[in-house]
Amino acid sequence: MSLESSSSSEKKQMGSAGFDLATKPHAVCIPCPVQSHIGAMLKLAKLLHHKGFHISFVNTEFNHRRLARARGPEFASGTPSDFEFLTIPDGLPPSDADAIQDFQKLGDSMRNYMAGPISDLVSSLGSNPSVPPVTCIVSDSFMTFVTSPASSKFGIPLIHLFPMPGSAIMALKQLRAQRENGLAPLTDESQLMNGYGNTPINWIPGMKNVRLCDMPHFFRITGSDDTMFNSSADIGDNTDNATATIVHTFEVLEPDVLHALSSMIPRVYAVGPLHLMIDQITREKSFALKHIDCNLLEEHNECLQWLDLKEPNSVIYVNFGSVAFITHQQLVEFAMGLANSNHYFLWVLRPDTVKGDNATLPIEFVEKTRERGFLSGWCPQERVLCHPSIGGFLTHCGWNSTIESLSAGVPMLCWPRFSDQPMNCKYICDDWGVGLEMDSNVKRDEVERLVRELMEGEVGKKMRRKAMEWKKMAEEAAGEKGSSSQNLDKLLDEVLFK
Repeated sequence: MSLESSSSSEKKQMGSAGFDLATKPHAVCIPCPVQSHIGAMLKLAKLLHHKGFHISFVNTEFNHRRLARARGPEFASGTPSDFEFLTIPDGLPPSDADAIQDFQKLGDSMRNYMAGPISDLVSSLGSNPSVPPVTCIVSDSFMTFVTSPASSKFGIPLIHLFPMPGSAIMALKQLRAQRENGLAPLTDESQLMNGYGNTPINWIPGMKNVRLCDMPHFFRITGSDDTMFNSSADIGDNTDNATATIVHTFEVLEPDVLHALSSMIPRVYAVGPLHLMIDQITREKSFALKHIDCNLLEEHNECLQWLDLKEPNSVIYVNFGSVAFITHQQLVEFAMGLANSNHYFLWVLRPDTVKGDNATLPIEFVEKTRERGFLSGWCPQERVLCHPSIGGFLTHCGWNSTIESLSAGVPMLCWPRFSDQPMNCKYICDDWGVGLEMDSNVKRDEVERLVRELMEGEVGKKMRRKAMEWKKMAEEAAGEKGSSSQNLDKLLDEVLFK
């Protein structure tokens, strides 16, 4: 849709009140239906709303019910009339379980079912006289195979949001080359052992010193049909279908790979860290979306009071994210390693952290850490990482956790599990100088050693200084005159308000 009533720069200054119903831009935001992706998309939606967009934010019915349980049934009350939460079915059997859905079944349903409901929703919005015409679909990159049909059918520009770093996007685009070179897909995870994982991958534009074991988990697919491998490769290929691509990163963090991507993908914009950009606008009294959040798990704030009683840089924060599982034996090894380190720790344990089992901790651990540890349910992670008592982060290297830790100036102990996490770990440790990698076969002695090194060793002190440098650069990028803020305005000028 063409907005011709005034120039794009004037429209940005006018804000929400400056558009009439016919000219107000309208973004339909469709995240991949998992916690971290929903959170990143919501932050982007808030930024677009602040620029004057009507927002239709689309969750699955299952996740909407989880939100209502976690945030309260009125979690969206008080939301401006031009910021709507809408739902679509996910094609899976009805369930009220407050748990993570089976990824394989969810992925199959997304590919085979959800395109129809999304097209129906966009069509219904187009025929609704009480909302502005839809001017763009902002799609999670992992949802493009279900959002592209609606974009093509209705002639609506498609904007991709990659809630991951540029390095992971570039790696996705190399999956087919890996197959051609006989390196993917793997038939057995054990192939990465015995030195094979150190096989150099030296043809990737903008990326240096990458090994096979650093590549995202998407290539480590077992089985004969290669469905997941092909779907992941298709995501990398489908970047050409977008009018523009937003990458949740900032320019000085990944200059080489972003430069390479810009020659391969039309209109790439590094916009992040999103939570710091949101912090900029929440200071304004007129910002009406401060209370809106999309955590699918109920947050527990008691840990913040516990942190208030601790010395600066004295606590290691442990959280393996919203979807990763660990075994009971891994739980025990982590627990005893933390206990033996003699450092304070805040450990987030989801109810389903240990798949198919209760998170039962050893009595020895409980007795040894009674005065040193705090076990918490899901917590407000951004606030925790920014707390002055946090001195380190034991993490699975999910991208939200990684960029939040960098933004807070907190060094990391890295235990990557799947998806883009191995690549994130490589950059954290080798390129950005703010992390130490932990062996995937976790042992308590190594946990103890690395916690001590991070919290009290010379290497840990050096990483903490480097992390503080990244914090400053992240804040500058997200600032009013920073590269990410300028890139968002360029997106509006060159694509959305054109």
